Amino acid sequence: MAALEATTAPRPPSVTADTASERLDVPREAGLRAHLDPANLRSFALSSPGRLIAVGLLLIGLCLGAGMMTAATVNDRQQGLDILLDDTEPDANSSHHLYTSLSIADAAASTAFIAGGLEPEAVRDRYSQALGEASAELVTQSGHAAGQATGEDNPDTRLRTGIATGLPVYSGLIETARASNRNGYPVGAAYLSEASNQMQTTLLPMAAQLQSHRSDAVSAAQRHHVQPPWPAIAVLILALGALVWAQFDLSKRWHRVLNPGLLLASTAILILLAWTVTAGSLSAAEMIVGRDHGAVPSSRLTESRILTQQARSAETLKLVRRDATGDYDRTYESSVTRLHELLNGYPSDAPAASEIANARDALIRWRAAHQRMNDSLARGDFVGAATVATGPGAADAAAQVESLDRALGEALDATRDTLRDNISGAARSLHFLGPGALALGILAAAYVGLGIWPRLREYR
Repeated sequence: MAALEATTAPRPPSVTADTASERLDVPREAGLRAHLDPANLRSFALSSPGRLIAVGLLLIGLCLGAGMMTAATVNDRQQGLDILLDDTEPDANSSHHLYTSLSIADAAASTAFIAGGLEPEAVRDRYSQALGEASAELVTQSGHAAGQATGEDNPDTRLRTGIATGLPVYSGLIETARASNRNGYPVGAAYLSEASNQMQTTLLPMAAQLQSHRSDAVSAAQRHHVQPPWPAIAVLILALGALVWAQFDLSKRWHRVLNPGLLLASTAILILLAWTVTAGSLSAAEMIVGRDHGAVPSSRLTESRILTQQARSAETLKLVRRDATGDYDRTYESSVTRLHELLNGYPSDAPAASEIANARDALIRWRAAHQRMNDSLARGDFVGAATVATGPGAADAAAQVESLDRALGEALDATRDTLRDNISGAARSLHFLGPGALALGILAAAYVGLGIWPRLREYR
């Protein structure tokens, strides 16, 4: 009976797995709340381990930020150089060719008109070639403009549109003038005068503005690149200063020698700073040489070539219109005087010195031929004056103008090659700095972690 009572007595409730788990979670949650308590967090932040962690995170962030900032700055500069080399500079060169092609076409049209009747084939071909080159440059300009801002608000787009719209009108007037001239109608001179007036007062001023805008874009890109990358340099100096401060602070608080990890991180940042300054200086020096020996002489030569065509147009139009007012003579003299100043003031250490010497000689011979033309006109010998101005002789004005323009064109090619070579050199100086900066920044951050970790382990 006693055994039966023992077996039938009530048992205490069993402890299930869920109940045990809940009992274990209670102290865990309490411990987590204790750790997250603001007072405890503030106390940990002020403790030595908390200070170590904060310093380590700050240094790692500065190292990574310095590497990323330097890499981004270098990539931005390289992209700017690529745009300058592939777009801005070719666009400026195309604008120059557009202006000179229009000027040559206008001068050739007047020269052909002076011959009377059926113009010489060579003169006709020169006009047609110049007009075709101007049209081709407009197409090139449109291609370059595809990567720029387009629309009615873009002044360059308006200029290109205005030239493209006015060029067929000009060529139509020239063809009408030629047809009248071949038939002996005096009205041909009026059509030629109207065409030349449109070229001189509308098309060429728009081409000059376009050329000026694109040259200014090249100059602006050069000025931007010559400036030091101050943001990247400032961040690198800040990171290096923080690393040096952290090493002395750790040595003072923990009575240790300089931390090897932080020392290696400082070395990496110092290398990156020296690399950035050196590469940036070399790149800027290349750009300065390109500016002084490429862009500046090229600008003088561009103006010289424009003045040559302006003087030639004035010379031929004087004969076409039988001008006695002296207006065309004044235009010729002012253009030639300025041209003489530009050629004599050309830098002696700039490229194409021999071509400039040839241009000076051609200018002297041209002025002599122009004086012979004026002397013939003063005697009433229009045919003789026309022969001096447009004849095939080696001493005539046409040959000297061609020789002068050819010398200026060759000099422009030489200065352009110098400019482009130096732009490429500026880009090469920065070639490995972008990825190198990122790698050194990451390496420095890793060294910081390796330097801080042994100190943290001491507080386990």
